[in-house]
Amino acid sequence: MSVRTLVSPLTLARPRGRAVYWTVFTGVVLLFALAFLFPVYWMVTGAMKSPDEVVRTPPTLVPHAWHLSGYTDAWDLMDLPTHLWNTVVQATGAWLLQLVFCTAAAYALSKLRPAFGRVILGGILATLMVPAQALVVPKYLTVADLPLIHTSLLNDPLGIWLPAVANAFNLYLLKRFFDQIPRDVLEAAEIDGAGRLRTLWSIVLPMSRPVLGVVSIFALVAVWQDFLWPLMVFSDTDKQPVSVALVQLSQNIPLTVLIAAMVIASIPMVAMFLVFQRHIIAGISAGSTKG
Repeated sequence: MSVRTLVSPLTLARPRGRAVYWTVFTGVVLLFALAFLFPVYWMVTGAMKSPDEVVRTPPTLVPHAWHLSGYTDAWDLMDLPTHLWNTVVQATGAWLLQLVFCTAAAYALSKLRPAFGRVILGGILATLMVPAQALVVPKYLTVADLPLIHTSLLNDPLGIWLPAVANAFNLYLLKRFFDQIPRDVLEAAEIDGAGRLRTLWSIVLPMSRPVLGVVSIFALVAVWQDFLWPLMVFSDTDKQPVSVALVQLSQNIPLTVLIAAMVIASIPMVAMFLVFQRHIIAGISAGSTKG
């Protein structure tokens, strides 16, 4: 059966048609690449300009003189190693706890079929309808005076970790993937003597690497770019993540140093994307498992 395309195979078979097609295709790709990469180039080179040149009108595309002092000053003046480490600790803890609890909850709702499972899932999904801003005050009051044990989690990484665990979207994403795993695979594991926990560890999780990679990206990026909640939890400057520190310490800092600090703060997220990009692409088709 023939498939209609924007450019017919007959046109592509002609030399002129191929030339026009590849010219338009290359131009569109270069245009999109320029649109996405130019802001990155502007930020990286802006930190290498002098303070007067970075605010000059009209702006210069290439610095007249390349200065690397903006990056070294940002590293020292803004104490970036401390704040980057704080961010790593907060993001890693939230990611690990979210993987453990969201995966366990999704597996239970998908394969163990508990009583009132649909009601519980509906209640979890209903929280997605509540604006995040409406939950800030209740979360803060809870963290400031933890119920039952009456302990404050302010200025403590647990104040970031525990609220991050309750992520309804990632839980639903994992459950939908687990629903696509063939029941025959789990029954074969039960016949071989594997318990529910062993089945989860040895069968389900290895098959769920694509969706786990996607959930990991969502979990880490959410904590890394969050500003309002860490600002409320951490009043101690030495414990603040880099997203809050960049704002708190930018009052008397030159613009070039602030831009350099933003570049340095964005490097871990770019590196993480390059590492996990294969899993992100694979996660797009996470529900394509066939029985």
